Amino acid sequence: MKEVRFFYAPDAPAAIELPEEEAVHAVRVLRLEQGDELMLADGRGTFYKAVITETTKKRCLYRITETMPQQRQWKGHLHIAMAPTKNMDRTEWFAEKATEIGFDELTFLCCKFSERKVIKTERIDKILVSAMKQSHKAEKPKLNEMLDFMDFIALDFPGDKYICHCYGEENEVKLGNKRLLKDVIKKGGDALVLVGPEGDFSVDEVAAAEKAGFIPVSLGESRLRTETAALVAVHIMNLFN
Repeated sequence: MKEVRFFYAPDAPAAIELPEEEAVHAVRVLRLEQGDELMLADGRGTFYKAVITETTKKRCLYRITETMPQQRQWKGHLHIAMAPTKNMDRTEWFAEKATEIGFDELTFLCCKFSERKVIKTERIDKILVSAMKQSHKAEKPKLNEMLDFMDFIALDFPGDKYICHCYGEENEVKLGNKRLLKDVIKKGGDALVLVGPEGDFSVDEVAAAEKAGFIPVSLGESRLRTETAALVAVHIMNLFN
């Protein structure tokens, strides 16, 4: 008996065939055939059982046999906003692992000390899709284009807002008093966490964020790389929700 495979089909209820990239993977890589079963995820919270009705080299047609709305695995809207790393492999690693854990939205920030000022989100989006399927998630995180830090913090967000920074830990710069994220995050609530570049946010950026209502927090005593800090933040948000 073949294992039922998961595929991303955002228009699953209305369409009769997989998107081309998914179809090629199903037919040419996995060698699925007419009569084989599929599990489709629309990325918005619903799985669909389907059976293949026809295949060609680049097409995979299906018929839905069951619609299965999924209960969310966590409460609230979990949003991480981070400065992408200079080495894109590390940012991609974060996107994959965070999706496996579970969160709702990802925004990239252009900060004063950012080593990467431009990012192409197409590949990141494919990684989100792949991780969603691999971890059997019914929802795909929303991916936003890069925004300037100051522009981003000026936007309105529901729920609580946090900014992770290292000031006051190994230097004499004192900003707002910090508590551990795990001690201040509210169970069941919406949460947005900011994580800066390897050189941290600038003092002016932290001060502006605090003025905009962001709560300064720490992730612990260890000095973490950007992608590790972002993943720890996602894990904490997920556990508490």
